[in-house]
Amino acid sequence: MLARVQVPKTARRGELIPIRIAIQHPMETGFRPDHFGRRYPKNVIHTLICRYNGAEVFRAEMGSGIAANPYLQFYAVADRSGEFTFEWVDDAGARGAERAAITVEA
Repeated sequence: MLARVQVPKTARRGELIPIRIAIQHPMETGFRPDHFGRRYPKNVIHTLICRYNGAEVFRAEMGSGIAANPYLQFYAVADRSGEFTFEWVDDAGARGAERAAITVEA
């Protein structure tokens, strides 16, 4: 699964920064039929976790109501230079991960 992450390259200490992630995933609800009338199996990203220097700062538990290629935005306080790590898993057990570095200035 491909993902596009947007984290500011730099921030001031204590600044509230926007974090954005878009994950390429079909997000099958389990209700859509194929050409033979059988339903495609449900397969959605059900968990997304973001960590900032190892500490969890955001968690999303998603369901079948989320659109294909989910896009999420949240905010975090920049307190020190380091790395944001994003990890997600779907119903089929497929996992994905992405990283983004940030430099925090005094």
